[in-house]
Amino acid sequence: MNKVLLIADSGSTKTDWLYVSSDGSQTELHTDGINPARDARDNIYNVLYHDLLTQLPQSKGLQAVYFYGAGCIEPFSQSVKSALEELFPECHIEVESDLLGAARAVCGHEPGIACILGTGSNSCLYDGKDIVKHTSPLGYILGDEGSGSYLGKMLLNGLFKGKLPETLKEKFCNKFNLSLSDIIERVYRKPAANAFLASLVPFIVENRANPAIHDMLVEAFRLFINRNIAVYGHKEMPINCVGGIAYQFKAELTEAIVSEGRQMGRIMRRPIEAIAQYYAKRL
Repeated sequence: MNKVLLIADSGSTKTDWLYVSSDGSQTELHTDGINPARDARDNIYNVLYHDLLTQLPQSKGLQAVYFYGAGCIEPFSQSVKSALEELFPECHIEVESDLLGAARAVCGHEPGIACILGTGSNSCLYDGKDIVKHTSPLGYILGDEGSGSYLGKMLLNGLFKGKLPETLKEKFCNKFNLSLSDIIERVYRKPAANAFLASLVPFIVENRANPAIHDMLVEAFRLFINRNIAVYGHKEMPINCVGGIAYQFKAELTEAIVSEGRQMGRIMRRPIEAIAQYYAKRL
């Protein structure tokens, strides 16, 4: 008989949960996001108690909870672990970073290079069980190359510094009705500037056939490889990615990887089902 598991893949806005029953069947659940680097322990507990427990098929018989999330590094991860231990006192509890979850999803039990390309970006060298080398992404101001926020920043820079065609600038201004002063306000004076920048990605998707946008995308992904992946060495290892940006721009990402003499590996929009497979093979 298989173990009854609960697996979480959590971001700042939402958490995907997968309840795996003893017969191997799976039930997917969703709650608000949990990020212990941002959220107080009481807020985390409230999401788990009021949002998660009401959806669980049953908590009786649950044997293990594996939680992978943004902000789940020491000491912040302890607040998630203690809340889970209070709600599921008989369970084995593990709380790990979303990056380790991504690595276990795309690499399984084999060594490899794993990346996250979503609103932000991240990467690591993985030995088949744990992260053995990591390049700090430095966040959307200092880094996050290849991410949604970085693409939004490149788009605005290109439009308002004349590096992208004037027709694109006119199209952008008509679509969003944003002046340059409005953009400065959103980026420098209002909260969640990274989310605002990433919210411009649909415009990039709409215009990805434009050669200038295509070149911008490939440049962004080449920067991601050179500033984050190259330090790991191991050019023989494929580059595996999870996240909406990697999934949406698979063609441009692949072009960038090949142009850097690397191999494209697995690309997943969401890692949670593959994380479940990781535990199914381990148990």
